[in-house]
Amino acid sequence: MTTAVSKLRTGHVGLNVTDLERSIGFYRDSLGFALLAEGKEEGRRFALLGQDGELVLALWEQAEGPFAPAAAGLHHLALAAADIEEVRAYEARLRDLGVEFAYDGVVAHGEGAASGGIFFHDPDGIRLEISVPTGAEGSLAPVAGAPTCGFF
Repeated sequence: MTTAVSKLRTGHVGLNVTDLERSIGFYRDSLGFALLAEGKEEGRRFALLGQDGELVLALWEQAEGPFAPAAAGLHHLALAAADIEEVRAYEARLRDLGVEFAYDGVVAHGEGAASGGIFFHDPDGIRLEISVPTGAEGSLAPVAGAPTCGFF
């Protein structure tokens, strides 16, 4: 008997954070994620965040310092938006919250690319992206000759 192989997709992403309450607030207020479950046991604190009851992020309070871009592991977390208007709405929301951006506004993924988005950081310095496959036509690419998302 042969077992059918399904096409895998990303389920949820787990992030180590230094301050669980701060990170819950950031992901709730900036990206609209709801708190689905929380573990409050000292030394084993976590939060499960999602949308429409579906798990998107698991936050684990077990980091001792900020995100280290040069270390092996997560490079960045990319989130897909429905359209460029949604990306711009998130940009405005994030700016109102004083979030640190890697680039100014919507940028293209590469020279002349239709895809692009916004690039920013969470309170621990974890690199985040909200992008779309089309709609960024005419936006500049901040990194010449390479994918924008690779070097922020």
